[in-house]
Amino acid sequence: MKTLAILLLVASSLTAAPDVRWETSLAAAQKRARAENKMIFLDVSTGWCFWCKKLQKDTFPSDQAKAALARVVPLSIETQDEKYQPTKDNFIEQKYKVDGYPTMLILDANGKEVAREPGFLPPAQFAAWITKVVKK
Repeated sequence: MKTLAILLLVASSLTAAPDVRWETSLAAAQKRARAENKMIFLDVSTGWCFWCKKLQKDTFPSDQAKAALARVVPLSIETQDEKYQPTKDNFIEQKYKVDGYPTMLILDANGKEVAREPGFLPPAQFAAWITKVVKK
């Protein structure tokens, strides 16, 4: 029984999606996207947004989301802190005309918007959206 449990644990770790390496600046994401020939996934969030935190806690860590995020360069930007004060990255709101949170964008390597998805998505829907947009 103990051997079976160990085998199952090893097997599950081999099939689990790899950890996601998130970028924290648009410039770094663009540089990496060019180097890897990928699009950028941009998660625009705030420190006070319940649904933003739910995405980060429930959706992004899922194996489905991790597999989808492997197809893009993931970038997470918080534009307001928990006290509703703008952060240093607040310019993202104006640049991409963000008027609700969370807002998820797919950008090309130059930062041009390709697709937009406002609001929360559970893991399966999130993965399907990334896959549909990226088609790679």
